[in-house]
Amino acid sequence: MRTEKSRLIQIAILAVLGLAAALSLALPQLLRGEREEQLLSLSVMLRDTDSSGWTVARQGMEQAADELGAELRFLTLTAAGDSEEQEALLLREIEDGAAALVVVPADPAALSAALDPWLVVCPTVTLESPMEGASGVVAPDNAQLGRELAQALLEDWDGGEVLLLDTAGRCAGVADRVAAAEAALAEAGAPVRREPELPEDAPRWVMAFEPSVTQRTAERREAEGRDYTLYGVGSAAGVTAQLERGNIAAIAAWSDYAAGYLAVRRAVNAARGAGGALSPLPFFILREEDIYAPENQKLLFPIMSSSSR
Repeated sequence: MRTEKSRLIQIAILAVLGLAAALSLALPQLLRGEREEQLLSLSVMLRDTDSSGWTVARQGMEQAADELGAELRFLTLTAAGDSEEQEALLLREIEDGAAALVVVPADPAALSAALDPWLVVCPTVTLESPMEGASGVVAPDNAQLGRELAQALLEDWDGGEVLLLDTAGRCAGVADRVAAAEAALAEAGAPVRREPELPEDAPRWVMAFEPSVTQRTAERREAEGRDYTLYGVGSAAGVTAQLERGNIAAIAAWSDYAAGYLAVRRAVNAARGAGGALSPLPFFILREEDIYAPENQKLLFPIMSSSSR
């Protein structure tokens, strides 16, 4: 009797051990499957055809996605600023199951109208310009940026016309920068004119309000030996290099890495039903002598700063 009882106990122990072994093999697969099911698909679209100026912002996006359980799909336009193509591509992404969108809108009003029926099921976060119905915008205070950049010019200004490169199109954020700078300059008595492109007869004082335009205008100054004094925006490597070489007098700079990170974090939270306030991105007016100040290292050289830790 005792022998039979011992045999049953041994069988029970072996069964428990076998079940534990099976669970140890199956549980990781089950948990991995659960994580994959919860992984959110986010679509990211800029309004440019060349995304090289957004390299650091993309790194911030990828870091946030990795931390928060999302996968990113990056899309580019075939023609810069083509709002109709942007609308069509984003609608396709929604139909294909995107949980949220991160977008730099080419035409915020038109995009809002096109996406309006879908914004409840597919939250959208914008960069650069606000959009009605969006779950938030990640951008500096564009009007304040325009005013402070104009003030930087006025600190150097000793007379003469100021040219504003008005490349905003229907981009509300950039338009706010231009309008605020123009108002600040006019209030100080500086004559102002707007042009969509840099003319051959450019005056001594020039302002640009987009990173890509700032970089191109600085490169043209260097290549053509022009003597205008340029004030612009951005913290990308190309802009920083031109500031260092003296082709830009001052820039309004903000953290592209933070912008990308915050945009994805906001989109993921919105897709999961969470809210919260978004503050404008802090920005700084920098001149050549400010480039290597310790407090500006993470802003202008985020990759180097993180690799040195």
